[in-house]
Amino acid sequence: MPKQKTHKGLSKRVKVTATGKVKRKHSNAGHLMSTKPAKRRRRLRQSTLVQGAKAQAFRAALGQ
Repeated sequence: MPKQKTHKGLSKRVKVTATGKVKRKHSNAGHLMSTKPAKRRRRLRQSTLVQGAKAQAFRAALGQ
């Protein structure tokens, strides 16, 4: 049987925690930060969890 390949692009962008949750970084935090309020910039620095069916799809693409 052929093995399922890990999606390398996704594996560089997300992390699966020990309990199986999928962590990711926020988008819109790459550049043009001077126009964004400080409160928003602080929130964008934090990582967040992927929710619902999207998390299941991510785990499947990562071979988890």
